[in-house]
Amino acid sequence: MDARKAMSIAIDLRTAHRWIAVKAFIGLLWMIGWLGLPVTPAAAFSVTVKVDAAKRVGALPPVWRFFGADEPNFATSAHGERLLMELGSLRPGQVYFRAHNLMTSGDGTADFKWGSTNIYAETAGTPVYDYTIVDRIIDSYLAHGIHPYLEIGFMPEAMTAAPVDVPYRRPWKPGVDYRGVTAGWSYPPRDFKKWAELVFQWTRHNVERYGRAEVERWYFEVWNEPNLEFYWADSAETFYRLHDYTIDAVRRALPSARVGGPDVAGSGAAFMDGFLKHVTTGINYATGKVGTPTDFVSFHAKGQPTVVDGHVRMGIASQLRTVDEAFAKIASVPELAHKPIIIGENDPEGCAACPGPQNAYRNGTLYSSYTAAIYARLWELARRRQVELEGAVTWAFTFVGQPWFAGYRQLATNGVDLPVLNAFRLFSRLGTEQIAATSSAQVPLEQIVSNGVGNSPDVGVLATRSDDGSVDILLWHYRDDDVAGPKAQAHLVITGLSQRTEHRARIWRIDRQNSNAFTAWQAMGSPASPTKQQIEQLIRAARLTSRSVRVEAPGHDGGVLSMERSLPLQSVELIELRTLNP
Repeated sequence: MDARKAMSIAIDLRTAHRWIAVKAFIGLLWMIGWLGLPVTPAAAFSVTVKVDAAKRVGALPPVWRFFGADEPNFATSAHGERLLMELGSLRPGQVYFRAHNLMTSGDGTADFKWGSTNIYAETAGTPVYDYTIVDRIIDSYLAHGIHPYLEIGFMPEAMTAAPVDVPYRRPWKPGVDYRGVTAGWSYPPRDFKKWAELVFQWTRHNVERYGRAEVERWYFEVWNEPNLEFYWADSAETFYRLHDYTIDAVRRALPSARVGGPDVAGSGAAFMDGFLKHVTTGINYATGKVGTPTDFVSFHAKGQPTVVDGHVRMGIASQLRTVDEAFAKIASVPELAHKPIIIGENDPEGCAACPGPQNAYRNGTLYSSYTAAIYARLWELARRRQVELEGAVTWAFTFVGQPWFAGYRQLATNGVDLPVLNAFRLFSRLGTEQIAATSSAQVPLEQIVSNGVGNSPDVGVLATRSDDGSVDILLWHYRDDDVAGPKAQAHLVITGLSQRTEHRARIWRIDRQNSNAFTAWQAMGSPASPTKQQIEQLIRAARLTSRSVRVEAPGHDGGVLSMERSLPLQSVELIELRTLNP
């Protein structure tokens, strides 16, 4: 049976075992993609990488330190708490988390693309505020050194203006078109003043509970992707009204709150144009004044993976084009051109909970190498467009109670970290000052934005230097197509170092054999219920691995140091260069 026929059978399954079959098929595609044809890999190709430790490029803000998920209640589960601890440790006190459904009515039970806190109800028309569940969620963030990127939404059941024949919630499960989730929670309020009072009371409660200084660190934004009808069931102008009332309520409770938006899907087209015009020159619906306070501007960017000839092909160009378009749109508005920008969701595709053969990249090293390649370009695009990129939210967390390596877009499965989480651990070890670095095999920015990474792989480099003179060099070997390919034999030359100084290089690696629980699980036979001993093996295999190498001191030739590195396809490597005898 060929790959196309297998795909057709998997998609057509309608039995209770559908997801099991799709999961098995995803694993098969991953294996096919990795092994590829021919089985014997081609010879390694040569790459020259140059780093000038004395040449500063500019600041490198830690934009990667933002994460998020549709399902807010997973954050209070045991596995969710463990993952929050790992995320918070990446950059203590500087990590942020965004979640949908923080104001949705329900009993707080976690579910796919759903969640609830029951923050608002009414008794005989009188508001009843209950912060029990939402406090528990925010408490879980703060307990692990994470701050909220607070999404104010969705509409409580007692307040929605949805028609009586529209159910408040439409059940959804993986494999079903998620556009069918549109329901009562996606409508505006019947009474905007009641909505504003809810937002005011919640913000005041947060200040009283967590302290002004803490809440001043948060980001406040309204709703999610209001330019899509299944998230916002009304007009753009009505959303601008909701936004005004919400921001005014937040600022009345905390005048120094950091507010912005609108977290549109994509670059936002006419919806975003209208929003940017409204918040700068329009009449504010809540105050009657010109404009709406805006401390940051936000949008979403997604890639578009497909299946081609039986293997996954990523859509990195689609994601980068969206980013570039949105940067240009924001930069064209003088009042907002220098405001911080948050990419409120920044991912290879659009639905973390949705299965499918095109999403078979998620468990393995295609995801981690894609992550290294795209974040490097986010920094580059921001510099080219002369905008202030402050954050890029990875919309991936964990799905509690699901099969091992089920193929969702997540950072960990059943408490075991995936390779992509190790990519963020490498980011966390970078310095904050970027230095000059080039690779002879790095795909130019214009080319990757236009066409992605085709037949010629992207062997890239990004380097930083710290105040103590240490140098960190991030290398990656990426290609859009999940097929076999030769290694890159990189000749690394570092200049601008102190002369007559010895260094030690600590080398961290993510590839099929290192820092990778997925291949370890496959080697076990992909057990559906791993034993305690196997789980311990998976946890060990998931750990970010490193080794130390002593490097010869640079001579009298201007502090030049050379290294040879062999990079398999879909690998990411960080070289930490530390001085031994300054």
